[in-house]
Amino acid sequence: MSAFWITLFLLLLAACTLFLAAGWRQRQASTGDRDRLNQRFYHQRVDELAQDEAQGVVAERPLMERELQQTLLADIPLAEAPPSHRSSRWILLPGIIVLVVVSLGTYLKTGGLAQFTGWMQVRQAYPELRARLMDPGAKPLSMEELARLQLGLRTALQKKPDNLADWTMLGRLGMVLNNAEIASQAFERALQLAPNDLALKQDYAEVLTRSADPQDNRQAALLLRSLLKADPQNLRTLSLLAFNAYGQQQYDQAIGAWQTLLELLPADDSRHAMIARSIEKARSAAGQQSRQLALKVTLTPQAEKMLPQDGVLYISVSDGVSPVPVAVKRMPLSHFPLTLTLDDGNAMMPDRLLSAQHQVAVRVRIARDGSANPQPGDWLGQSAVTPWNGQQPITVEINQQTPDDAQQQH
Repeated sequence: MSAFWITLFLLLLAACTLFLAAGWRQRQASTGDRDRLNQRFYHQRVDELAQDEAQGVVAERPLMERELQQTLLADIPLAEAPPSHRSSRWILLPGIIVLVVVSLGTYLKTGGLAQFTGWMQVRQAYPELRARLMDPGAKPLSMEELARLQLGLRTALQKKPDNLADWTMLGRLGMVLNNAEIASQAFERALQLAPNDLALKQDYAEVLTRSADPQDNRQAALLLRSLLKADPQNLRTLSLLAFNAYGQQQYDQAIGAWQTLLELLPADDSRHAMIARSIEKARSAAGQQSRQLALKVTLTPQAEKMLPQDGVLYISVSDGVSPVPVAVKRMPLSHFPLTLTLDDGNAMMPDRLLSAQHQVAVRVRIARDGSANPQPGDWLGQSAVTPWNGQQPITVEINQQTPDDAQQQH
């Protein structure tokens, strides 16, 4: 930090010195220019008279020189008291003050002093932040502290560019902070130092897979396929390959990788359900969905007599555990009995697909005014929680009317 301020002081001192030198030369020039011009004119005329006399043009050269001298003396102004050199120098002081103030103000406004100060603070805090990161019992770092640690790590790598562990840490920090550019560059440098490190290759492939650039995604796919050839049963490679293929809309490859992953995982592994949902989601996106809910809706005679002309039919399917629907469908009233199907296209959330459910409960409501919220007088029917394998149909009878004080949520 002291070197920075010394450099800044020297630059300002040089600027002030140049300003003073230029101002002093200008003051001297303003007082001496007239005398030098007169002298130069006098000597030039004397030379011209000598040439004219040699050529016989003039005959009274001495007389003409005396007239020229008198003219030169007439041009000399009356002598004035010479200004004080001390006062002249002090005249330049306001200019120096303006120079210093404008220079410092401009730097503080547009320069990088704040960034430089922040960087110096990061350098001082870096050892403590790194120690906390390495200590399992220490307080976890916040995202802001991780960003400061990343900056300190980049500074440390400038002094030790061959530190493999630091390049690896920098790449993983980039992944946590969602900085794909830094993560990619760090893993590339780490792979130059350790080209056969499997974990580094997988980390690099994950960064490329997350990238929004299709070229990066294709590069990741090539890298993952080469890793899978070397180790066909590597769980992380299979998972990354499936995610990469799904992102590139190569659903068959994604499904194949996930199915292989399911076969390799232990039966009691908690990831089974998540992978099964991913497979169903990929099948749905590829148009290969095989699980659809076939639903038949009937009416009691009393409900049929009271059907509103402009009513709307709301159908919601839940898993029988959470009140949040898995799938929802809205349609105008039609003739009853009504037969229809629901699939993952009616899912409320992409991570809770209808095709991934093993039990369902169906609720059907006729909204008299079309409102999505239940209103007094709406007719409804619902099924019990029913085991479901994706094949058997379910029938729901609309047989009850919402009481006046009902405030249930659809």
